[in-house]
Amino acid sequence: MDQIKIGRFIAAKRKEHKLTQVQLAEKLGITDRAVSKWETGKSLPDASIMLDLCEQLEITVNDLLCGEVVSMERYNEKIEKNLIEMVTLKEEADKRMLSLEWVIGALSLAFLFSMILIAGLIEMADAIRILIICIGFVQFIIAMIFALKIEQTAGYYACAKCGHRYVPTYGSVIMAMHAGTTRYMKCPCCGKKSWQKKVISKE
Repeated sequence: MDQIKIGRFIAAKRKEHKLTQVQLAEKLGITDRAVSKWETGKSLPDASIMLDLCEQLEITVNDLLCGEVVSMERYNEKIEKNLIEMVTLKEEADKRMLSLEWVIGALSLAFLFSMILIAGLIEMADAIRILIICIGFVQFIIAMIFALKIEQTAGYYACAKCGHRYVPTYGSVIMAMHAGTTRYMKCPCCGKKSWQKKVISKE
């Protein structure tokens, strides 16, 4: 998607409706800084306010994502193109998030071992030693909770029995036996348990 083109389109439509950035921001319940970022192509409107933005500017979501008012003859073609681009963007974001999960895991583990080494090698009161080890474990647990949330929501799990791809509940991810990002879970489609691999695409 051409963020610059979309930004110029938002700015043109806002001006057509005789709205300042501040006025549009107030109607959407956001800051005028966010509107400025859209119009300069630095970011795209969040999905949660796209419909409200389109309503204010009297355009369709398809128009917004194309950066122009789409004629009826080209409407279906543009919708398909935008859907493909959005799926591609989601897959790229999921890949980055899953890479981030490994980084979080490695850093938190390194920090935990560092705290244990410090507590074991440096002379200090027992209370301080226990506190340092507790700090290491607490940060590790928090990091693992966050990393598991990333693993749960980024991409899909593919059932080895029926091939169904889905996003499991957070609880089922935590409770499942695992080897890396492959988890032994029950498929919501066929109801059978299997070792399910993490995949990026829905199909």
